[in-house]
Amino acid sequence: MHTNRLAQEKSPYLQQHAHNPVDWYPWGEAAFEKARLENKPIFLSIGYSTCHWCHVMERESFENEEIAALMNRDYVAIKVDREERPDVDRIYMTFVQATAGSGGWPMSVWLTPELEPFFGGTYFPPESRWGQPGFGSILTQIAQAWASDREKIEESARNLVEQLRKQVEVAPTRGGAAFDAATLESAFSIFRRTFDSRLGGFGGSPKFPRVSVHHFLLRYYARTKNQEALDMVLLTLREMAHGGMNDQLGGGFHRYSVDDRWFVPHFEKMLYDQAQIAISYLEAFQATGDRQYADTARAIFDYVLRDMTDAGGGFYSAEDADSAISPEHPELKGEGAFYIWSFEEIHALLSQPAAGWFCYRYGVREGSNVASDPHGEFPGKNILYQAHTVEETARHFSRPPEEVQTALDRACGLLLAARAKRVRPHLDDKILTAWNGLMISAFAKGGAVLDDARYAEAARRAAEFVIGHLYDADSGALLRRYRERDAAIPGFLDDYSMFVQGLLDLYEAQFDRRHLELAARLTEKQKELFEDAKSGAFFSSAANDHRLVLRVKDDYDGAEPSGNSVAVMNLVRLARMTNRALFRESAERTLAAFASRLALTPVAIPQMLTACEFLLGDPREIILTGPRDSVEMRALLRELHTRFVPSRVVLLVDSPETRQALAAGIPSIASMNPLEGRASAYVCRNYTCQLPVCEPAKFAELIQY
Repeated sequence: MHTNRLAQEKSPYLQQHAHNPVDWYPWGEAAFEKARLENKPIFLSIGYSTCHWCHVMERESFENEEIAALMNRDYVAIKVDREERPDVDRIYMTFVQATAGSGGWPMSVWLTPELEPFFGGTYFPPESRWGQPGFGSILTQIAQAWASDREKIEESARNLVEQLRKQVEVAPTRGGAAFDAATLESAFSIFRRTFDSRLGGFGGSPKFPRVSVHHFLLRYYARTKNQEALDMVLLTLREMAHGGMNDQLGGGFHRYSVDDRWFVPHFEKMLYDQAQIAISYLEAFQATGDRQYADTARAIFDYVLRDMTDAGGGFYSAEDADSAISPEHPELKGEGAFYIWSFEEIHALLSQPAAGWFCYRYGVREGSNVASDPHGEFPGKNILYQAHTVEETARHFSRPPEEVQTALDRACGLLLAARAKRVRPHLDDKILTAWNGLMISAFAKGGAVLDDARYAEAARRAAEFVIGHLYDADSGALLRRYRERDAAIPGFLDDYSMFVQGLLDLYEAQFDRRHLELAARLTEKQKELFEDAKSGAFFSSAANDHRLVLRVKDDYDGAEPSGNSVAVMNLVRLARMTNRALFRESAERTLAAFASRLALTPVAIPQMLTACEFLLGDPREIILTGPRDSVEMRALLRELHTRFVPSRVVLLVDSPETRQALAAGIPSIASMNPLEGRASAYVCRNYTCQLPVCEPAKFAELIQY
């Protein structure tokens, strides 16, 4: 068996390639020096461990002895886990998108020894097919071109990098306010035009849960009372929950739907999706009081606690789309094999009439319920989805809904237990600071909104895990990744901004002042490492890595929100919570740097629009005074957490020490005391406060929009 340098790495993705015949190097100076000394181009392959097409390209090309021989002879081959090194991925994805018109993973890029790209794409088949050139042929042609026209290629690469540097530049280009109400109206109008009014979501297939759009629309609704904005989100969330993209048995959402009705998913499950989608359902529940949204959020949380949580409290990164077709042949894998069912399997596991009820409810048919299966992945198999409601099922079989619901609950439990005996999909068990920050936000809000101590404790434990394993108190810096007792890779903007967001949400749910104070310190460190103090906004990576040919200010809110979008929202919240000018001024500089983006393409940055909505939404400071665990305080918090009130910050004064600490930034807090010894709430705007209230109903009146 072949073994290469990747066997020494901690990344599950790199370890998957440790026994390829390719002489892989991890990203680092050893590979760069070899390329320079031997004057060879670099072949850079970027992917992640739960990526379906990454697996395909590995089987077809990287395990192919002949192709590996070409790579080893003519190139220095480098493998990068995009989840460990988003900075490297972001640079070369920018290049591939600019030159090839689109990007994705696996990403294949050819570089000069100076790390400047000159050719790239995504997946390449081993031989020419589907209108794509074969990987072996490309390797040969590029090697020949390098041998004959190296200087021309290097000059072209330098020019390309210079063009990219200009393309990614972000700086103020206009005077006046960075945004106004018209900016947000423009974004709403674009989302309205692209909305699928029949099936929810935006645009056609494939459909991705771009949750930052939901976050913007819900805040736009809260400010404007435009019911259409709320309805777009609610329809999308209902249809997502009904479809096969939602794991109907085990909870949690798959990555995206290949069709337009959320039915046939790409089966990988990502932590960042669970976190963001759960928050959307929580906020929909707050806005409507409809329990169906709370139930879907609970299913997500229960899945993460069951299958994605480390014993120490951190959250794992992802589960694969591919899984073994049978325990007897674990090497034979198929997309979604862990999740799909034959008609016969269900009838063997369930007795009648429950089997018939289950199949009607979840759309199971004899044969397959997947009508369009171009790659032949689902012959004789069914993807579970909510074809009918429980009430419709009960009417169809002329049985009481309560009886049908009880039988369906039992059937789901039996099938889930049977599914647990299958070979599970590969688990990427690395723990990433950024994604844990997103999940901490979700669990903190879930614990508060759903009044569930399990979720609150999960948020607290995960925060303490990151603080204990990925934070260096001496330097004040974060690390990116933890796996197998190894913490490594200096944190990026995403790690700082998303973990700070998690700490702020955790503070506002549980009021441990340590979390607020750490959020402020980490934001100061973030400014030190990443901020462009002259032109505004934040670079994604620190200035001290000379191996990066570009420093990018990421500004696209896609599957994950951009570090800049999360950072600016943190800054406006911290400015209100601490009354410190450095946070307010940093937020203003960041928004000014993105003023042109906000004006011309606001739909590219919906998460940043939420910060704009916060600032336009007449934000309040809510200061609670009194013991945090008193009956009266819990009653006030229930009123706060059951309502969707996005433009606010919340502080708790429950001791003389806390009063002194908070009053250092907001002097008026020094005189805020419980009214007649009872837990009280002060509702303020720009630190001008109304009279305190103790009664939950009066408090609710003050915070209602």
